[in-house]
Amino acid sequence: MSTSTSTSAASKPVASKPVAPVVADRHDLIRVHGARENNLRDISVELPKRRLTVFTGVSGSGKSSLVFATIAAESQRLINETYSAFVQGFMPTLSRPDVDVLDGLTTVITVDQQRLGADPRSTVGTVTDANAMLRILFSRLGQPHIGPPGAFSFNVPSARASGAITVARGSEAKAVRTTFTRTGGMCPRCEGRGNVSDLDLAALYDDTRSLNEGAITIPGYSMDGWFGRIFNGCGFFDPDKPIHTFTKRELHDLLHREPTKIKVDGINLTYEGLIPKIRKSMLAKDREAMQPHIRAFVDRAVTFTTCPDCGGTRLAEATRSSKIRGISIADACAMQISDLAGWLEGIDEPSVAPLVASLRHALGSFVEIGLGYLSLDRPSGTLSGGEAQRVKMVRHLGSSLTDITYVFDEPTTGLHPHDIARMNDLLLRLRDKGNTVLVVEHKPETIAIADHIVDLGPGAGSDGGTVCFEGTVDGLRAAGTVTGRHVDDRATLRETVRTPKGQLRIRGAATHNLRDVDVDIPLGVLVVITGVAGSGKSSLVHGSIPASAGVVSVDQSAIRGSRRSNPATYTGLLDPIRKAFAKANGVKPALFSANSEGACPACNGAGVIYTDLAMMAGVASTCEDCEGRRFDASVLEYHLGGRDISEVLAMSAAEAAAFFGASGPADARTPAARVILDRLVDVGLGYLRIGQPLTTLSGGERQRLRLATHLGERGGVYVLDEPTTGLHLADVAQLLALLDRLVDAGKSVIVVEHHQAVMAHADWIIDLGPGAGHDGGRIVFEGTPADLVAARTTLTAQHLAAYIDA
Repeated sequence: MSTSTSTSAASKPVASKPVAPVVADRHDLIRVHGARENNLRDISVELPKRRLTVFTGVSGSGKSSLVFATIAAESQRLINETYSAFVQGFMPTLSRPDVDVLDGLTTVITVDQQRLGADPRSTVGTVTDANAMLRILFSRLGQPHIGPPGAFSFNVPSARASGAITVARGSEAKAVRTTFTRTGGMCPRCEGRGNVSDLDLAALYDDTRSLNEGAITIPGYSMDGWFGRIFNGCGFFDPDKPIHTFTKRELHDLLHREPTKIKVDGINLTYEGLIPKIRKSMLAKDREAMQPHIRAFVDRAVTFTTCPDCGGTRLAEATRSSKIRGISIADACAMQISDLAGWLEGIDEPSVAPLVASLRHALGSFVEIGLGYLSLDRPSGTLSGGEAQRVKMVRHLGSSLTDITYVFDEPTTGLHPHDIARMNDLLLRLRDKGNTVLVVEHKPETIAIADHIVDLGPGAGSDGGTVCFEGTVDGLRAAGTVTGRHVDDRATLRETVRTPKGQLRIRGAATHNLRDVDVDIPLGVLVVITGVAGSGKSSLVHGSIPASAGVVSVDQSAIRGSRRSNPATYTGLLDPIRKAFAKANGVKPALFSANSEGACPACNGAGVIYTDLAMMAGVASTCEDCEGRRFDASVLEYHLGGRDISEVLAMSAAEAAAFFGASGPADARTPAARVILDRLVDVGLGYLRIGQPLTTLSGGERQRLRLATHLGERGGVYVLDEPTTGLHLADVAQLLALLDRLVDAGKSVIVVEHHQAVMAHADWIIDLGPGAGHDGGRIVFEGTPADLVAARTTLTAQHLAAYIDA
């Protein structure tokens, strides 16, 4: 009886108290309120965590200002603040973004499109740590054994030293003779660079003149400055004597003398011969990192040839002699990464098993991300923006970290439509591991996979900076914003193609992975060269077209500039403007430059006063004297067409074009300025303020600014490398109209491009492939876009047919 009673009592439901929600679970949003960085207009957004959010909008609408300059920058600043003040003193100081509230931030990992270091010693292997693991592997298993991992590094020179050192033991000090030896892998001939350089002396100086007559023709070596004082005061030669009359000793001192301490006018200085000085100041840099005038001088004066001692491997002979299964570290680094991963599969040595496993994972990540066609010895400065971004992703694939915010800047840049699906899968995998993924993107294929979309605009620059839409992809399509109207755009094939006016013949092209390619590129038409990433497009265009063809090349190299640089200085527009102001007012042109005599003396032309607060973020306050206008008050009294120089620099390119054109004030008409401004308008930058600092420009704006500058160069053939990079879907149509105007004006336009709208608009398509690396390098199709779609024999053909819905 008691048993049944207890059973029935146990079967009754027990009333339980409602479980209170865990407070931590409420933090599922990143809240941004009152963001005003750059052109953002006090905007507020709430982003879901552990979701994929895509930020869209025309180029210059404020996407990067919100994602990178606000969210990512504040996360990094807060992380830096967790270190001690002593450690923060060695770290870059970051100021708080101009925003009212930033809540719910997590640790941010930024994967941007900044080109990897262009140092000549930097390679794909060194920037990804794959080389470091490979050096350890060869130091353990390589035969003959030559030394520790440093013996396999082309950045470590061999060194040997001997002498006496004083050793203190107790109260006695004893001199001990010792010898120090370090075995490095650097080739002594080329110092680990892989090439050697020869200088053309005729490009350094004119030997019929004396130094004081301006004999030296090296950029920056003026006799009016410090070099003139050094040459006149060193006493090694007569600066008034023509160089061809110098004795052997004088010529040696001019060209080759080692650094020597001298005193000139009571000041201690160092004199050094021209050649060692040039090698240190110019040739130690990567060519792509040089300023344009320095690069032109180097191209004219220096001949680079493969190092005869190491054959371009950068490594010493002893290092190349140590091998594993018949392969040296130089051979391994020269392999295509997918092949190197296969070679590692054959290494079954328990003593290095963890090392081999880590190396396999790293190389596998390269293959997975679509970079298996690279080699570890590829200089990092030669990678495109898209390749550089994917190389940075390698270290994050397979990471065990969760609840991280990953921020990507157009991860599909440089990718063929065939590769975009693979990139989308990687973004979704990062999200599915519990991470927040924020992506700035224009490609509809990536917009389509977003969980959440933030569309900024409606225009660019001062016309942007507001949130036009927040929600799902379907909501965007119905929203009526610029992005919503264009997200489903599909191009149509050109109805009639232009007739070529000649051919550019290329024979036996073998640069990088090209396989003795013979191709005739038609001239006078729009030619698109396409193919999967790594198929050989850039090698064909940049490495095989003869310089005699009159080529104007617009590549993807970054625009470098400080906050003192702006579109007016970069394009050369400021020169005719200064001359016009000077002529109208009867004064010197230098007065109308904020970087020269016209600068405000209080802020030195910066417009702001910086206060350094050591490890704290510095404070920038608007200069009270010039009120941020950057010029001295006396300069602002001079006018042209009723405007002072600061008012002119505050104009947009379109406003300035009207001001300096025929419709502007009579005394302001400046044809030289109008030509440059018209080019800025042609590339879609009419809204850009001509005095706006370059540091505030987006990637797409910088790309078009570079294009506008090159449009002024004289040449019959324009070569554009992925001009749609950073461009919104709506901007692509404007770019195509510009390309048509160039062709109709009698130019030949060759475009390396993946965008299907550009392919469909072409007169002629050259498709390379069929794959990447050693699976590519061949011409798989030549013909019109219509013929390509009809054939459907290549990956490009299949994706183009799907794009136009053929």
